[in-house]
Amino acid sequence: MMIMRKYNNIPKWIISAALVVTTFSCDKDFLEKNPLDSLSSETFWQNEDHVITGLAGVYATLTDNYLGYERVYFECLSDNAANALPNFEQANLYEMTIGALSAASGGALNNMFSQPYKAITASNYFLANADKALVDPLLTEAELDVYKAEVRFVRALAYFDVVQLWGEAPLYTEFPENLEEMSVPKSSSADIYQLIEDDLNFAIATLPDAAYSGHAVKGSAQGLLGKVLLTQEKWAEAADVLKILIDGGKFQIADSYNDIFLKAGQANPSVKREILFSTKYSANDVHRIDPVPAGLYLELGQQYYLQPFADLADAYQMSNGDDPSSTTLPSENYENRDPRLDMTIKLPNESWPNHVPIFSSTTGFVMEKYVDLSTMPLTSEDAFESDNDFVHLRYADILLMYAEAKNEATGPDGNVYDALDEVRGRTGVDMPAVDRTVNADQSVLREFIRNERRVELALEGHRYFDIKRWRIAQANLDGKPTTNGNTMVFKENNYKLPFPQSELDSNPELVQNEGY
Repeated sequence: MMIMRKYNNIPKWIISAALVVTTFSCDKDFLEKNPLDSLSSETFWQNEDHVITGLAGVYATLTDNYLGYERVYFECLSDNAANALPNFEQANLYEMTIGALSAASGGALNNMFSQPYKAITASNYFLANADKALVDPLLTEAELDVYKAEVRFVRALAYFDVVQLWGEAPLYTEFPENLEEMSVPKSSSADIYQLIEDDLNFAIATLPDAAYSGHAVKGSAQGLLGKVLLTQEKWAEAADVLKILIDGGKFQIADSYNDIFLKAGQANPSVKREILFSTKYSANDVHRIDPVPAGLYLELGQQYYLQPFADLADAYQMSNGDDPSSTTLPSENYENRDPRLDMTIKLPNESWPNHVPIFSSTTGFVMEKYVDLSTMPLTSEDAFESDNDFVHLRYADILLMYAEAKNEATGPDGNVYDALDEVRGRTGVDMPAVDRTVNADQSVLREFIRNERRVELALEGHRYFDIKRWRIAQANLDGKPTTNGNTMVFKENNYKLPFPQSELDSNPELVQNEGY
């Protein structure tokens, strides 16, 4: 039975008060790393409302930086897009791609590290205190377990970023009581993955088996576990988990590709059925106001911070499934292409309502996904209109991961082709079914699946992680031309990021990754 929960209309100031702020920077900031007095007092954690407030604080950690809407900037570390300069939102991201990557990089590197640990610390604080609320006779242990399962899902999501970006890293399973407890050496990636899997298995066993409506559900945890197993190349296990999710029937491909990424479209019942988990924003909780107004519309639609490469545009097939290099269809200026291309990227000769841009695109392309063209032309005030939910996990990704895992585990079969065809056959996309004769070989189908992931999930923050787990990042990125006359630099040691210098300074047990 689905448990009724009182999540709606929590004031933003209460969410802010519930948030456990962790900067992990230096000793003088220790007080900021501990709960606010309103949460640590004896009057808190006394009833279900307090638990809900604490839970809201955990979810609030997903609204900033790379756990929120700015996750799209991971694309700028891949072969999909360049980071335009100057990017005031994620400083030094461009420099990270051209070899200027070190512990002292700051900016984007620090954000990639600090935001997951904020979520982890907030989660650990919640888990350390939530049982106190069982003094409320109206709160049962089973109901509390559901709240805990949501928090453990968030912790797993955050640690998944940590292990993919750094490999071995500090592992905190409990809320630290003092600075000494925060000084820990790196744990193995195997230990981090084990915690992630334990958290997700608890969530799968505990969360309601329902459609997603803003809080993690069983399908959210199943989908993330499938991705975690896939990343570890546990192909058969990943396929099994994802197949159970698919067969459960709670999720489906949305009728509109474009609507998945726009606030108005995200209210569409069909779109809701595709989303398994997202960072939620509302009109009163827009992407960013402080320290300066910012958001997807402003950053992508006006200032063009994220500029797709022609290499990405060229990855889209012709509308009849032909390779663009050998087609009988007219193909000038990207005509007759897979419709997803035009819904993802502003093409070079396409009209653009924003007729007075602050910056121009140096790659010739502009990101269109997540930008509501009806708001054009944009001004700095339009940042306050940017409240699209950022989608972390959706059903098309589930189908593509299942196709990949199944192909790697047992080779091509009807289930693999069917999953791919379901993604390609979306209303409004209507790409032809996979040619089962041409793609009958496992290695050939592998490349087809990888390209299908690239175009379906383009500019959503997945590509960087995909090319790293496939171990093709160095081949795809090192020496690749980028903007400003530079080339990208990606060496073997760059499969792991360096720990920020501030973390090395504050945690004497932490040893820098090799090569930095």
